[in-house]
Amino acid sequence: MNQVNDEQVSLDNIEVPDKIPAKFVNSRVIVFNPLYASYLYVKKGFFGSPLGINKPRLEYFSKPSELSLIEAYYLLEKDEITIFDQKENKLLEPSEFNDIATSIHHKFEEKYIIYKDLREKGYIPRPGLKFGADFVVYKKGPGLEHSLFMVHVLPHDSEITAIDMVRAGRLATSVRKKFVIANPLTRSYYFFEWFKP
Repeated sequence: MNQVNDEQVSLDNIEVPDKIPAKFVNSRVIVFNPLYASYLYVKKGFFGSPLGINKPRLEYFSKPSELSLIEAYYLLEKDEITIFDQKENKLLEPSEFNDIATSIHHKFEEKYIIYKDLREKGYIPRPGLKFGADFVVYKKGPGLEHSLFMVHVLPHDSEITAIDMVRAGRLATSVRKKFVIANPLTRSYYFFEWFKP
């Protein structure tokens, strides 16, 4: 791979393949080519997280990027990427990758339904683990605005307790975000706002 000078790369006029290559390695999906990783993040709607960069700028970054399993499946279904399984030495079909992701990612199918629904509604869901949620959701994107709300995906057969509600409310209030519970069965969203009496 050619050495690329960060200052001379413009993502506006680079050539990318129809399907960007990614690799499945140790339960992770990595886009090793920094140019393609940057393109997915900056030009395609904030897909992936560059390795070793906490807050990437909206420009070329010289690092590989990791796609969450949910992002990877979404892009694979959309024919935007290929995923090569290093261990099995083959390209994965969407159904094969879905089976793998479902086996290693808790609530994968439920989360994916909500992720895809939010994307199709024009939102940008990003992993929300550091906020204690499944997703944080943007309209424009991280670095361009603060996230609009946090989403917790609740499987249809789950129960939520009063303590869960209070915990979620305190967390959402502390980071100044709305808290949303999403039901994947009906693709319904329940917004909670707390206020002082």
